[in-house]
Amino acid sequence: MSARGLLRLILVLQALAALGIGVAAIEVFGASRWQAFGAGLGSVLLVRLLINANNFAMSARYASPTPGEYQLGVAARLRMFGEEFAASMLQSSWTMPRARPCTRIYPGSQAPPVLLLHGYGCNSGYWSRLMPLLDAAQVSHAAVDLEPLTGDIDAYAPLVERAVEALRAATGAGKVVIVAHSMGGLVARAWMRACGTRKVARVITLGTPHHGTCLAAFGVGLNAAQMRRAYPEDPDELPGCDWLRALAASEDAATRALVTSIFTHHDNIISPQTSSELPGARHIAFGGVGHVALGCNRHVLAAVMQELFRVRER
Repeated sequence: MSARGLLRLILVLQALAALGIGVAAIEVFGASRWQAFGAGLGSVLLVRLLINANNFAMSARYASPTPGEYQLGVAARLRMFGEEFAASMLQSSWTMPRARPCTRIYPGSQAPPVLLLHGYGCNSGYWSRLMPLLDAAQVSHAAVDLEPLTGDIDAYAPLVERAVEALRAATGAGKVVIVAHSMGGLVARAWMRACGTRKVARVITLGTPHHGTCLAAFGVGLNAAQMRRAYPEDPDELPGCDWLRALAASEDAATRALVTSIFTHHDNIISPQTSSELPGARHIAFGGVGHVALGCNRHVLAAVMQELFRVRER
């Protein structure tokens, strides 16, 4: 099943649950229709809120130390939680269930075209807030769906290769920029291992678990297993499962220099958060932003666009 199909199924189940609660409120407690509607909708929202809160709680168990300049007070934590909850609800309940892969070409644009790669459990709809910025800057771009949903990360490389070639053919560009969220960053690196780097102008990753995340232990599928955090016996080796260490061993300094890793010290999915720090890459750190919100936070998106402008100016 695709992410689109799965999210639609979840929406149907949530609607049925809300309907059942509403009917029970009328039959058992004598609630009015509006009260029943509020009880049903409120119950579903409460469950989603608790799931979001649980992600923050689990990530805190494995969190890396937060640098002093990124420490948050109570108000800032509440704002971060609200933004992450809103982003999660919007993406999973509206944007991604409706999204389809798309390509937008701007003839004559001097900017390298951009390929957008989403993360685990998502689809091309994740980029709904970045694509309008690319349109405004007349940057040609394409967003793909990485399927199967729980597949091998290495097996996504041919799909990425086809998308890259299609963008190059449509724009006449020699190189592309890849912007990738979460697992998508590992997909980009796996593609470079399989196909080389001659077509790469830049790889910009957002919240990518370059050394694994402890929360991947709760995921399903081969791709989740490939993102698991593991600690080798040799303390000089970087943490990560065998697949992640093999991926790292395949890269040289020139490949790493092509990567910009944007991440947040308060990521509620990638934990420890410093897993996004990739030796040899350029790093841009944020605080007070959650994992899903990386794709819609205006400061993060401004940083992404600034990185694209840096590529254009070279």
